[in-house]
Amino acid sequence: MDLLSMRERYEHERIMLCFNGPISHSLIEEIGKALRNYLDTQQAAPSAAMDVFAVYIEMTQNIRHYARRQGYDDTLAAATVAVARSVQGHYQVSAGNLVEQADGERLVAAIEALAPLDKLALKQAYKQQLRRPREASVHAGAGLGLLDMARKSSRPLQAVLQPLPNQRSFFSLTATI
Repeated sequence: MDLLSMRERYEHERIMLCFNGPISHSLIEEIGKALRNYLDTQQAAPSAAMDVFAVYIEMTQNIRHYARRQGYDDTLAAATVAVARSVQGHYQVSAGNLVEQADGERLVAAIEALAPLDKLALKQAYKQQLRRPREASVHAGAGLGLLDMARKSSRPLQAVLQPLPNQRSFFSLTATI
């Protein structure tokens, strides 16, 4: 493994934090603490730091819950998470994981439907979603959490679905804050 090349790529991409592997509740928590500490040392604006942290938590918990619902083992339940800071000073929170192809297609469609909405329309959609009755047996997926991430983002959420064998795909989501 060429760690120097990896380090150089991270520096070039301005990646502050990166994780790849099986993700547990305690790991989400520990990485979240490290992220908060790093943002504090970088003297990030408190509102931006809170939004970055909230988006990180939402993304990683969604991945964990999805993998558990699917009954994935540790290999299939692995996540890739990266937090970077662009030259313009925006934070980019990205997370990716394996999904069933059809689930990924539904998720990408939901994200694409949010892209043209402005802040006011996103707020209205969020309030509407809050008022909807939630059926216990239905996993809403891409509901309040996705709307909340879109509201915290300064640009539309970006989703990529890369097909893999066995009716699975790798789903990636990036929020820019």
